[in-house]
Amino acid sequence: MNAIIEAFKHLDPTMQALLATTFTWFLTALGASVVLVFKDMSRKWLDCLLGFTGGVMVAASFWSLLTPAIEMSAEQYSKAWSWVPAAVGFITGAGFIYIIDKIIPHLHIHAEMEEKEGLKTTWNRTILLVLAITMHNIPEGLAIGVSFGAVAMGDPHFTLAAAVALTIGIGIQNFPEGIAVAMPLRRQGISPLKSFWWGQLSAIVEPVAGVIGAVAVIYAQPILPYALSFAAGAMLYVVVEEVIPETQRDKYADFATMGFVLGFVIMMALDVGLG
Repeated sequence: MNAIIEAFKHLDPTMQALLATTFTWFLTALGASVVLVFKDMSRKWLDCLLGFTGGVMVAASFWSLLTPAIEMSAEQYSKAWSWVPAAVGFITGAGFIYIIDKIIPHLHIHAEMEEKEGLKTTWNRTILLVLAITMHNIPEGLAIGVSFGAVAMGDPHFTLAAAVALTIGIGIQNFPEGIAVAMPLRRQGISPLKSFWWGQLSAIVEPVAGVIGAVAVIYAQPILPYALSFAAGAMLYVVVEEVIPETQRDKYADFATMGFVLGFVIMMALDVGLG
């Protein structure tokens, strides 16, 4: 861990964000590569993996994003009003994903074609599945980018170790996310290589979002608490609207819930222990 932090110290914050989100993309691709070896995976394990990703995202939203946002605001406002920037950013982030959800055509992992959401389209199931996962990779990339931007601004509430811990946590949950995208495609009869290609492609938006997040807070430092809570609101909207409902559609809800708990604890431990 110390070696990673030392290596990152001397890099430009936008390069830090780019490298960090490239790492999270790589773990998505690594997860998607499972389809090159296995043709199928039981629904129980897929639901557990989805639950795990939800747990990581919820813990990251609180420990890595909302808490620092409130602490930053406490120095600018009275204690009674320090929650306002976090609340505004949180609601705005959730609203942003809500709008995207209504516009971009997509299909949740275990849904039937008649359940597709967004604007009407004739796009096939593969594209719609990939777009669904791509949508919630946007806030993950933003969260990482904003965290490295916060470090560059010298804010005492956010350290390089915390940004690296957040990156590791999101990277860990991207591995099962890659499986969750690629495996259903493989199950439909799509070739292993094409299933892998579409699986890794779902996370390619993270480096773009990461750089945008870092640049935004570097050039507009006052928005930092709003940006952190924006990413938190966007991530939690995805968890509640997509991830959790997907894990409850079959008979493995309890198994998925334990995956959620494990993901939450791992992300909490990473942030508190390393950050």
